[in-house]
Amino acid sequence: MAKKQVKKKEKKPSKFRKFVKWFWILFASGIAGIFLLFLLASWGFLGEMPSFEILENPQTNLASQVISADGKVLGKYYLKDNRTPVDYKELPKDLVNALIATEDARFHDHSGIDVRGTIRAFAYLGSKGGASTISQQLARQLFVGVRSRNIFQAGTQKIKEWVIATRLERQYTKEEIVAMYFNIYDFGNNADGIRSAARIYFGKEPKDLKLEESAMLVGMFKNSSLYNPRRWPKKVKKRRDVVLAQMHKYEYISKQLKDSLQKLPLALNYTPESHNEGLGTYFREHLKGFLKKWIKDNPKNENGDEYNIYLDGLKIYTTIDSRMQRYAEEAVEAHMRKLQAEFYHQNTKKRNKNAPFGVDVEQNTIDNLMDRTIENSERWKIMKREGKSEKEILASFDRKTPMTVFSWKHKNERIDTIMTPRDSILYSKFFLRASFMSLEPQSGQVKAWVGGINYRNFKYDMVRQGARQIGSTFKPFVYATAIDQLHLSPCDSMPNGPYCIEEGKYGLLEPWCPKNSDGKYEGMRTLKGALASSVNTVTARLMDKVGPVNVRSLAQRLGVEAEIQEVPSIALGTPDISLYEMLGAYGTFVNKGVYVKPVIVTRIEDKNGTILYEFVPETKDVLSEEVAYTVVNLMEGVTQSGSGRRLRHKGMEKNHVYKDIMTGYPYEFKNPIAGKTGTTQNNSDGWFIGMVPNLISGAWVGGEDRQIRFASTTYGQGASMALPIWAVFMKKCYADKSLSVSKDKFPKPDEDDMTINVDCSKVTATKGDSKDDEPDDDKLDGIDFDLP
Repeated sequence: MAKKQVKKKEKKPSKFRKFVKWFWILFASGIAGIFLLFLLASWGFLGEMPSFEILENPQTNLASQVISADGKVLGKYYLKDNRTPVDYKELPKDLVNALIATEDARFHDHSGIDVRGTIRAFAYLGSKGGASTISQQLARQLFVGVRSRNIFQAGTQKIKEWVIATRLERQYTKEEIVAMYFNIYDFGNNADGIRSAARIYFGKEPKDLKLEESAMLVGMFKNSSLYNPRRWPKKVKKRRDVVLAQMHKYEYISKQLKDSLQKLPLALNYTPESHNEGLGTYFREHLKGFLKKWIKDNPKNENGDEYNIYLDGLKIYTTIDSRMQRYAEEAVEAHMRKLQAEFYHQNTKKRNKNAPFGVDVEQNTIDNLMDRTIENSERWKIMKREGKSEKEILASFDRKTPMTVFSWKHKNERIDTIMTPRDSILYSKFFLRASFMSLEPQSGQVKAWVGGINYRNFKYDMVRQGARQIGSTFKPFVYATAIDQLHLSPCDSMPNGPYCIEEGKYGLLEPWCPKNSDGKYEGMRTLKGALASSVNTVTARLMDKVGPVNVRSLAQRLGVEAEIQEVPSIALGTPDISLYEMLGAYGTFVNKGVYVKPVIVTRIEDKNGTILYEFVPETKDVLSEEVAYTVVNLMEGVTQSGSGRRLRHKGMEKNHVYKDIMTGYPYEFKNPIAGKTGTTQNNSDGWFIGMVPNLISGAWVGGEDRQIRFASTTYGQGASMALPIWAVFMKKCYADKSLSVSKDKFPKPDEDDMTINVDCSKVTATKGDSKDDEPDDDKLDGIDFDLP
């Protein structure tokens, strides 16, 4: 009998085995899903991803830097992002350690994603901190943007961050990633990147940051708006102390150092960077015009676009010396504060109902000046564009409104007040304006440039934009023409009597008979004495000998671009010429007769250091070395015995009541100085240009309108209004031995090459050339200055 087959009963899988099986299936699917998600993200299915080229060269807006001849950053050009990148080697070690201790303690141990930190974040649902590495945060800053509030979009962004972070880690070294992270972050208050942050919050370069300063800046990475040191100093200090605690936790600093640093205040040195602040504001604005022309005339950048000074991170190396620029601005401010006080004192309504206009200015002239200023104002232009009627616009100028105006009396030079726009225009006209420029005659390099008294409030540049009547500073051109053509000597004499050029000559419709400012017309004057005392009749005689056509021709060859009429009156300085042109022209005399066009930029580099532009000097021979030296010798007389002699004063002389408006008495310059003062009709403009062998500097002072002026030549002459600025500037330059400003004699041609006698010591002095016969208008009453 066959054995009965017994069917075995199959065992069903246990629930545990099913669970394990499905766990691994789900786990593998999850891993595959994540891998697929990352793969899709890298292919761009979750949104555009940066290409290899973009990762190689991330596009960020970089501010262009204006760099001085001595290596200082004068300012920057930027629209929104005031960002200037620094290399890792420029970052102090404490700054880097603070970042790693606070933001990513295992930075050197991962490749963009901190797995341990990520698992912890998932396990605790972020309650013990996030897991974003420095590389991920950099990826978000560069390519992802602000985290979305939508959960799905936020998750997508996170995945993209992870992918980009790993790519960045493959593309760059750890040091490069740290440097990029510091450079990209917005620290607020126009502080884009660590360099701007260090300069704005502490007034120094990143490499000079102290440990506690580094900790404060790193603390701002959490949220620069929330931890703004200007608005929330207590909150920022607490955050800084947290960073210091993290540095101690990860053994970067000792407990003792941590405790001592946490007791320190923030000690901010807030130094805002803007187009209205810093050194050389007028110069930087003028430089924009140069750069715009250069951009127009030069090849495109690597992308085929024109260079952009606000975005491309150019480095513009200028001729400006930051030390001289600072001294120039200080000299202008110091003198103008006191000169303005005296001007205000003399032009109160009690003393002058026309103030600030001259007492002799007619009311219809004042009305016309005010109307013209109103029509040129920004308020008028804006309301005109808005379609407002002229009646509506004019009415708005007579309504009181809150505003901020300039004031020398306040430390920040700004004051909040309420007045009508019309009154604010009149108020601004009370302020005398000034300009100053300095250049090296041998190279033409401009060393200092001050276009006005305050760029924020008075933006018109009186160095290059503004041209005013030049007064007697034009006379050296007349003398130079006569010496060149007639071979005259500074020791030659001419009559000091009245002189007229008759009607019809040079196209004159009536005789031209200039007057001397001192009213004296007797005796003989040497050319050196006549120029020193700025004798008009002698200058007129010289003009008649050489003719205005030749004088005009020489001025143009000396670089004067302004329109000069071919009439005899130009001898007394009737043309409107800029300070920039005058210094370029005077430089020819010191530079042995060779004109060098003034230079403001030596080279331009792109953000990678590639040289895009290098200047080539523009020169031309204008005068012989002998003639040029003779003109300089003539102008030395101005500071020895003429209108500029106050530079030499050593003490109070008998019957001399002069007290300098700027510094009191005296200046006591002992070195050779050549120069010329200039004062225009009705004291509207005061000029002084002074020269030493390797530096020429000039100053102009006057009102916004020619009708704004001092009532007397005592205060309104160039020796009072402009010369003190030059003197204070030079005092500061000589005190700074690092500048090497010359005190030597002017280089003289070889004796064998000199055919013109410049040694007048053997020539009998003519009447009027002695020191006892100096013009009275060079004496000032003592002045008591109290700001109104």
